[in-house]
Amino acid sequence: MSRRLRYIGSTSDNSGCPTLYEDAETGEVIVQGDLVTDPDEIAQLRAVKPGEGFVTVPRTLLADFAPRDVDRERVLVDYDEFEEMFTTFQHTAFRLETRRRYRSDEESETYRQFVAGQAPAWDLDHPWCRTRREQSDLGKRFERVRIMDNPPTVGQRYLLNNSERNGLVGEDIRYLWRADAERLGLPAEDAWLFDSRYLALLHFDAEDDITEIEVITDPVKVARACQERDAAWHYATPHREFAAGVPSGM
Repeated sequence: MSRRLRYIGSTSDNSGCPTLYEDAETGEVIVQGDLVTDPDEIAQLRAVKPGEGFVTVPRTLLADFAPRDVDRERVLVDYDEFEEMFTTFQHTAFRLETRRRYRSDEESETYRQFVAGQAPAWDLDHPWCRTRREQSDLGKRFERVRIMDNPPTVGQRYLLNNSERNGLVGEDIRYLWRADAERLGLPAEDAWLFDSRYLALLHFDAEDDITEIEVITDPVKVARACQERDAAWHYATPHREFAAGVPSGM
């Protein structure tokens, strides 16, 4: 069945090209323009699938007529798909870590050792550690900014200790006091930003367990997250320097 197209706009008056149309049912946009046929130009395009075609349109057509209001369905992934993101990203994985506790930490043996006043026995041969090292050896970067309360919670002190382990496997971790994060307007959400292209937003319940992992590709939200990352990274302090200024004690 043919799609029912709705005319959006054109910069070509009555000459018929270039023009934008919209599928009346799905909202998909159809672009009419001059075909790109030069093999050398097509060879520069990425991930071209059989049957795909390419057209050239003036930038003003998109600036003036491209739809900007988008209803996006939430995209949720399971934990296995989430874990896969840490090997398929291209260059940078950044996390803004904002919560006061993570229940998954409290279920670990290293957490029990920490609250008992013992030095946590970090296993650097754990699969998580091996994967981080392997990806770091490929030149990829893992960065975190962790937000800490004043005074810190037990869970935050545990993660400050944990920063040494993470650093040994390739992560670069910095810290901000929560008051400074709020002054910078940083969000309360806890999320990973991959390659400055998409977010994995972590949702938690009242018991501080992860309930959903939502992947966000909305360019407006991603651009905002990039700005927040830049501000957080600029003002945050490397974890060893930060730890030296944190009062000791549980």
